[in-house]
Amino acid sequence: MGIQRRAFLSLAIAVAAVAAMPQNLWAQAYPTRPVTLIVPFPPGGSTDVAARIVADNMSRTLGQQVVIQNVSGAGGTTGSTRAMRAEPDGYTILMGQMGTHAASVSLYPNLAYRPAEDFEPIGQVASFPFVIATKKDFPANNLKEFIAHVKANDAKLNQGHAGVGSMFFTSCLLLNSLMGTKPTLVPFSGGAPAINALVAGQTDFMCADIVTGGPQYPDKIKLLAVTSPKRNAALPNVPTVVEAGLPDFQPTAWNGLFAPKNTPKPVLDRLVGALDKALDDPETRKRLGVLGGDIPDKASRGPAPFLALVKSEIARWSPIIKAANVKMN
Repeated sequence: MGIQRRAFLSLAIAVAAVAAMPQNLWAQAYPTRPVTLIVPFPPGGSTDVAARIVADNMSRTLGQQVVIQNVSGAGGTTGSTRAMRAEPDGYTILMGQMGTHAASVSLYPNLAYRPAEDFEPIGQVASFPFVIATKKDFPANNLKEFIAHVKANDAKLNQGHAGVGSMFFTSCLLLNSLMGTKPTLVPFSGGAPAINALVAGQTDFMCADIVTGGPQYPDKIKLLAVTSPKRNAALPNVPTVVEAGLPDFQPTAWNGLFAPKNTPKPVLDRLVGALDKALDDPETRKRLGVLGGDIPDKASRGPAPFLALVKSEIARWSPIIKAANVKMN
């Protein structure tokens, strides 16, 4: 009994010592095992690709592997909910984006999380313009011809998107609102399946971020316009929406990292620092730039400005979605 009692006391003292460890020592120890980065969409879309690029660099900085876990469903809200409910210890983080953390508020009345309150923002990663893309044999060769054709034939046309609540879906709503059209919206499980359907001619057109619908399909689809303020280096021959005649259509596919609420600040600081270092790395910047991505400067990408972006985007998209009268359970 004496030996057992001494062993118990030794264990109790060790536990107390760990509990009393200053937070900065916790931060120094973190991470001691791989970090899971949830991407709430299938592989291949802009959210997934950007996550893999920054995860590669962050792994080297943190000294532990940042492992991508794709958890798709419900416009990205399934994976986002899983991340929100994860243990707030820094070992599960999320790559959220405009669909999961702005449009979802108005689309899902029973949304399990509050995007601006139930996560700790780590920082914005990048933003990507959208393109208006059609199947190869679509009977329009520029945006003006496209708008005229869709207005005359919208009841016969199919518009693909990456799932209700996704960035593709909300940009569809905005485009149709501006054109005054109501084509049939065809959902897919993510951006990659949606663009594959367009390439195969199974849908007529779509709004896609530049990563998903950009330069990798030069001869298989038509790209009519890009929503960046000036011509994008990844698509130098594609006119901007301003040049093409639809200046009010300028959505942006932004994304960024979040941690569960109440993740300790020293751990968050480690993650913020690792992301910051990744976004300053020339190779990371090159890889995102080739895809058409725009990396925010230091003053615009940290936790506080990223949270401000989330709040402003919720306010921006809510009236657009409400006007479309779209609700999901």
